[in-house]
Amino acid sequence: MTQPDLLSSAQLAHSLLLLRQQAPLVHCMTNDVVQTFTANVLLALRASPAMVIDAQEAAQFAGFADALVINVGTLTRERSAAMLTAVKAAQQAGKPWTLDPVAVGALTLRTEFCQQLLPLQPAAIRGNASEILALAQQSAGGRGVDSVHQADAALDAAAALAQRYRTLVAVTGEVDYVTDGSRMLAIPGGSPLMTRVVGTGCALSAVVAAFASLPGDRLQHIAAACGVMALAGEQAARSVAGPGSFVAAFIDALWTLEVAV
Repeated sequence: MTQPDLLSSAQLAHSLLLLRQQAPLVHCMTNDVVQTFTANVLLALRASPAMVIDAQEAAQFAGFADALVINVGTLTRERSAAMLTAVKAAQQAGKPWTLDPVAVGALTLRTEFCQQLLPLQPAAIRGNASEILALAQQSAGGRGVDSVHQADAALDAAAALAQRYRTLVAVTGEVDYVTDGSRMLAIPGGSPLMTRVVGTGCALSAVVAAFASLPGDRLQHIAAACGVMALAGEQAARSVAGPGSFVAAFIDALWTLEVAV
């Protein structure tokens, strides 16, 4: 695999404009801790969130939503059955779905469930380095939801996952990377405050799902999802004293974000 290219401002601006025009409806089967924050992030970007979790309703909804995100942060056996039903419905309807393998590796239920989902053609996988390494069966995972690896340590694993399952893999950290197994884009930026509030990574996975529904170059669009969140994080951090005020400033930054080209 060649060295990663940097996502350009023009690429970021194009994908963001397209997202705002398309306003995709995103079916979020995400964890209990981050639902409100995730919904507010999507709304600030002009997308539409929906949190439908009942197995029967989830199967129905996945068929007409524009995108689905599966986040295993607070997984239960009952919820895994509903998620599997939704994934299969989305797949049958030709709708892209995104996997966030939260804390995969050390815990058996979520690790086995995510391995079960991988052959079902996710459009994208978004995780930190430890999660991606564990998903590729190259590591035991991280420290709960926290990575113990730098993002660049998981690039080979990300490329292997992308090639094996014909998907796109986003490895996020101080620098984010998105690969299809042959091409790779790097997205620097963000703020350390993004790791001091609950839900920025989980919300990013929902944003990745939204961008994955756009027409055109999906690799560029998913890299732009990472870029949008990083840029908003940078802007929000300039004007706040700490994590509490950062959350409100971050949502505002997403709403007002303009990309200089």
